[in-house]
Amino acid sequence: QLSEDVERASENPTEERGGEMEVHEETSSVILPDSELGTTAPSLRFSKTCLKNVFSVILLFIYLLLMAVAVFLVYQTISDFREKLNHPVMSVSYKEVSLYDAPGIAFYPGKARLLSCKHHYYDHIPPLINPGQPGDIECTTQRINYTDPFTNQTMKYALVVQGPRDVKKKELVFLQFHLNGTDQDFNAIDYLLFSSFQEFINSPEKAEFMKDCESSYSSWKFSGGFRTWVKMSLVKTKEEDGSETVEFKQETSVVNYIDQRTKTRSDQLFFVVFEWKDPFIQTVQDIITANPWNMIALLCGIFLALFKAADFAKLSVKWMIKIRKRHLKRSQAMNHIN
Repeated sequence: QLSEDVERASENPTEERGGEMEVHEETSSVILPDSELGTTAPSLRFSKTCLKNVFSVILLFIYLLLMAVAVFLVYQTISDFREKLNHPVMSVSYKEVSLYDAPGIAFYPGKARLLSCKHHYYDHIPPLINPGQPGDIECTTQRINYTDPFTNQTMKYALVVQGPRDVKKKELVFLQFHLNGTDQDFNAIDYLLFSSFQEFINSPEKAEFMKDCESSYSSWKFSGGFRTWVKMSLVKTKEEDGSETVEFKQETSVVNYIDQRTKTRSDQLFFVVFEWKDPFIQTVQDIITANPWNMIALLCGIFLALFKAADFAKLSVKWMIKIRKRHLKRSQAMNHIN
């Protein structure tokens, strides 16, 4: 205090002249060293106080900036969560099987006639002995008549054949059809695939079952005079309501058939092979990548940081106000002493 008095007295010489006797009486009994009478100590103290105040203000602005970043993160997290809810991601998974559920193959031959149908293994199809002549029918078949689901007027005739099952042994089904003359320029037989032949056999209303299949599945064609090799793959799609739909994907290759029969004939032969492409069943479903628990944990961490930052800012402001009040009290005390 005496050092501050000396400093203040040097700054205010008029006041020093007025109170010279009082200061002399108060300091006559105290002998001060020269170092304490200088201005180094007050300046050093003032510098430390100023640095503390500046450092506190900088920290306050830093924490305010962190609070702004935290608020932005909260907004961004909620926006991303809503975006993921509205736009689910398509997930594709593969399940390997050794045996498929035998599919149903529905043929619409028209005037064509089935000559032979056999199951072969390991992609081995022996040469035809009597092409164009009736042969062995070793497949499980079912004939069905039903009305066209799109017109409800015309009748349709379908020949339903059980498809291959054993994918490890590369089981395939080889069929031969014969058509004796036609008025059309192009000869083709329509067919469609549905997921389970057993469901068709067990269905009490087979006509309604086939109408539903024709409405749900796509149909394809294979031409006469060629051997059409069809490799199937199964795709299951899970809908949002929990239902499951099944469809087939096909890879088709066509090979020309060399008719070695001796006589020139006007009839037409059809050959088609059905085989599974691979032992994997593809499952497609929409999944929501947004995890509410992760979002809640992130928001809790952000709000905790906000509360901590707000608490530190409040304490910093209180500390600065306290320092300011203390400085004002000290100034008032020095003015009173002077």
